[in-house]
Amino acid sequence: MRQRAAVLCGAAVIAAGSVTAVPAEANAPRPAPGAPAADLHWKKCATEDYPTLQCASLDVPLDHARPQGRQITLALSRVPHTAEAYQGPLLVNPGGPGGSGLTLAGFVASSLPADVAARYDVIGFDPRGVGKSAPALDCLPGHFAPVRPDSLPDTPEVEQANLTRAKSFADACGDKYADVLPYIDTVSAARDVDAIRAALGSEQLNYFGYSYGTYLGAVYAKLYPQRVRRLVLDSVVGPEDVWYDANLNQDLAFNDRHRAFLAWIAEHDAAYGLGTDPERVEAAWYAMRAALAKQPAGGKVGAAELEDTYMPGGYYNGYWPYLAEAFAAYVDDEDTGPLVEAYEDFGAPDASGGNGYSVYTAVQCRDAAWPRDWDRWRDDNWGLYEKAPFMVWNNAWYNAPCAFWPTKSRQPVDVANDDLPPALLFQATGDAATPYEGGVTAHRLLGGSALVAEEGGGNHGITLSGNDCLDGYLAAYLTDGAVPHGEGGEADAVCPALPDPKPLESKAASSSSRGSALHGLLGFRG
Repeated sequence: MRQRAAVLCGAAVIAAGSVTAVPAEANAPRPAPGAPAADLHWKKCATEDYPTLQCASLDVPLDHARPQGRQITLALSRVPHTAEAYQGPLLVNPGGPGGSGLTLAGFVASSLPADVAARYDVIGFDPRGVGKSAPALDCLPGHFAPVRPDSLPDTPEVEQANLTRAKSFADACGDKYADVLPYIDTVSAARDVDAIRAALGSEQLNYFGYSYGTYLGAVYAKLYPQRVRRLVLDSVVGPEDVWYDANLNQDLAFNDRHRAFLAWIAEHDAAYGLGTDPERVEAAWYAMRAALAKQPAGGKVGAAELEDTYMPGGYYNGYWPYLAEAFAAYVDDEDTGPLVEAYEDFGAPDASGGNGYSVYTAVQCRDAAWPRDWDRWRDDNWGLYEKAPFMVWNNAWYNAPCAFWPTKSRQPVDVANDDLPPALLFQATGDAATPYEGGVTAHRLLGGSALVAEEGGGNHGITLSGNDCLDGYLAAYLTDGAVPHGEGGEADAVCPALPDPKPLESKAASSSSRGSALHGLLGFRG
């Protein structure tokens, strides 16, 4: 059972500086006059892991500028509060964009200290276009079916094959969802969040977002600052880099994280037999990639699929032992079975099929302008490839539909905000998906916010994942609004990272038992 960590990391709190608390009763939520709370009809939708989970649906305008026009449906979930000291709804989002948040409500409610969770209705939701919300987008089923063209466009033919795939996806989205795509974006999703707040009958909202969910939260706070009671942002998107530059910044950070993984393999040569020199291990990985480009493992894992398989290791080091086992089996024993299994567990499209990717592209392509001249993409990505080859081109093709997107782009939202209560931000210094600088920037833009850094950490989504120091700050903030105030430096408080994992005790261990509950819920890519 998770313990209250405020006691466990008290020294870190003191070292960081003072902590300011706002009495819970001083800013407790009040009902919103006339809010249509009765529109929500909660029904049991319990799972084995989350037995108190409830579900409901809410109709919202497709176009919030035309509230009486076409309606779409959002799927909601809830774990109800049980304490008398009720502090209102806590809306949670796992990122993506395109991630489903229904189960996340159960995870957050069960992972917070019981006395903290009991004070909130923890609310999950599938954003517009996602999962059980309707309509749910799926532009081109099978778009990621193996084996795809090599992501490295080292010949005109390979480049054209990838361009054709990207344009085909954009065209399919435009053909199937022409009437919907102009309203699949972060601003529309933020207006949905406020519709959820109103339907819950609450004058203010508490919000807890991971990854892309941090940008959604910041945009919501910009649009409705008076509606924000508490704001938690974990693994923060750089709000000034939306979205083309953000993906280029990811490429550099993911390359660093991949090299950290390869160095970890070298440290554990006794387990993997790939050498003690990280550069030798890196050469072996790229040799494996070259071989798979010519002969995919099991007819499934070519070069692009290999990158898909190893990219999640940049999000969460709990995957490293399984990825290392698959790598070593291929190199040492010419055994492709573990590699195919790792692909199926980490790299293959999940049960949601193309839904998550369809919403991802729809939001990113609509949120901000992307270069329409492919020469710009080619120059930028080849330039980065020389420094950071691991996933530059894989990421470029993942986002390339935005070069052909059928919907006009919005202007990015300036999230700078001095009208909020203190927000609490969490960021690992080595995060690849949302590099540390993004958290520093958001801290600067959100007046009165506090930043808690996980020093030496490289995982993405760091609260409620076993770091008691981080979780202590989170619990204190959700209890009474307390935030640390540092004395100089970028961060207001610093927590040490958890140790890297150890190799598996048994090579027979299956990657299907991998990882943490949280990282199975977070949407990759952002």
